[in-house]
Amino acid sequence: MRVVVQRSKAARVLVNNETIGSIDHGLVLLVGVTHGDTAEDAAYLAEKIANLRIFEDENEKMNHSLLDVGGSILSISQFTLYGDCKKGRRPNFMDAARPEEANAIYELFNEEFRKRDIHLETGQFGANMQVELTNDGPVTLIVESK
Repeated sequence: MRVVVQRSKAARVLVNNETIGSIDHGLVLLVGVTHGDTAEDAAYLAEKIANLRIFEDENEKMNHSLLDVGGSILSISQFTLYGDCKKGRRPNFMDAARPEEANAIYELFNEEFRKRDIHLETGQFGANMQVELTNDGPVTLIVESK
């Protein structure tokens, strides 16, 4: 699994010009799933992300986690994170998991945050989505399970 983590002051995801998920303070997660990813990968990444110390304390040092600050998550499936651009001009998406497999792992990943009582909003798996966010910092990280 590969997740792009963006610290956000506000974010929303739209499908057909309708907001289907929105958060205020928290993290926007773009989530990619590859072949062979498991429930263990999903649990590992959720634990890692929930506890990443990327929110500032009173001294403007990144010492607080999402759990510490009571932030929310906007989780969006993103198969293009496994696009391979090494050859030619068109990305190859062979490393992205098939939709059925990817959606199952994506749902397990999201459930891990719910188990931790983190407010979670999502996009719509497989839909054409528009994502709007105010990146805070900006802080953007890539976290992988393997």
